[in-house]
Amino acid sequence: MTFSELKKRPESTPYDRLAALGITLPEAPSPIANFVTHVQEGKLLFLSGQGPYEADGRCYTGKVGADVTVDQAYAHARLTGINLIAVMHAALGDLRRVRRVVKLFGMVNATPDFADHPAVINGCSDLLIDVFGERGIHARSAVGHGSLPGRISVEIEAVIAIDRSDHE
Repeated sequence: MTFSELKKRPESTPYDRLAALGITLPEAPSPIANFVTHVQEGKLLFLSGQGPYEADGRCYTGKVGADVTVDQAYAHARLTGINLIAVMHAALGDLRRVRRVVKLFGMVNATPDFADHPAVINGCSDLLIDVFGERGIHARSAVGHGSLPGRISVEIEAVIAIDRSDHE
């Protein structure tokens, strides 16, 4: 079955869609400072900003509009989305508990004259829609910054609506 056929099947799970995309979730990244990766408050899960880190610890750095192209930054935002999903999985134990991706806040390490921030953050948005279907459609901000921690090219945080587990 192709990925586009799988997306149309309402019974397909986020795990089915990740597998169809060839994505294996990494361990959830550890915080780089004095904070936690997520906080659950009621039926909302707030995810701290994640960056474009590979499972082996490599990260993608640079300024979009100078030494990073829009296509490269799109891929970095997609990788950041994978890390956000890994945090969701670690926090919830099951991605099927994601009721809705509510909001993304995407930050792009960009030159002052760069103007295509939405095209970069689409890398994460497209992935979340592919993995969660209609539940992945979200509100979003995409903004430029003069720098980001460790010179990473993108950082994205998210708010997720969740279904409670059976024992809550």
